Amino acid sequence: MHHWFVYPTNISPIAFHLGPIAVHWYGIAYLLGFVAVYLWMSRPAGRTRLGLTSDQIQDFMFYALIGVLVGGRTLFVIADILTRMQHHNDPGIYFAHPINLIAVWNGGMAFHGGLIGVVIGVFLFLRKHPALTFTVLGDEIVMLLPLGIGITRIVNFINDELWGRVCDPSNPICMIFPADPSGQYRFPSQLFESAMDLATLPILFLIYRMKPRDGVVAWSWVTVYGITRTIAEVFRAPGLWFMGLHDGQLLAVPQIVIGLIGLWYCLRHGSHTDATPAS
Repeated sequence: MHHWFVYPTNISPIAFHLGPIAVHWYGIAYLLGFVAVYLWMSRPAGRTRLGLTSDQIQDFMFYALIGVLVGGRTLFVIADILTRMQHHNDPGIYFAHPINLIAVWNGGMAFHGGLIGVVIGVFLFLRKHPALTFTVLGDEIVMLLPLGIGITRIVNFINDELWGRVCDPSNPICMIFPADPSGQYRFPSQLFESAMDLATLPILFLIYRMKPRDGVVAWSWVTVYGITRTIAEVFRAPGLWFMGLHDGQLLAVPQIVIGLIGLWYCLRHGSHTDATPAS
């Protein structure tokens, strides 16, 4: 049986070295995502709509960075502990060695935790800029967010992590991951999810060009990502199970509901903001 995908064994999680410092693809992916969002927000039309200077946008990116790191790592650790307990594995790796609680350099970030952290950061930032609204800021944040997420999923593939479910060896879209001790054929779910994230970009650009009411772009992304993540989880190897859903779906399905409610509210009650008074 000819398989369409073969894992490239010559790739490394380390992109390059700066002297004794190893620069990982994972860090580069996060950096590219943040740079993309910053460049979109700081373009002239973005600054006008936000009512922020480039320095103030950089200030917001710091809030977002802290939110991503703290929220993403916190939810990952909680989910990993619960998963280990559910599968009767010892979660003592965190209690015996507390440094593992913050060891992001070893990998391990939960997207929804990072999302929650960013939302908290947004509200803290808005306290300093009362003329700016959550919906306008949200519209500008999400526009290039799928690019950063899509690149990160490709890096998950490079890192040989977050494998897909075990599938029929005769299925041509399946592959063997070198780090998988079982040596079974699995779906390359990381690539599937990356493709769906990147496919979201033209949808957001189309909606944005229509100049809808404030918040419609942001809540559209929330809804679409919830849908694509739910689909992607069908192919990903399950971790924590609850009520027939596993970890990613437990958060993605409610995200769809929240996104639709937010979308409905903005379509009915939202306003149009082309410019925000400078803070």
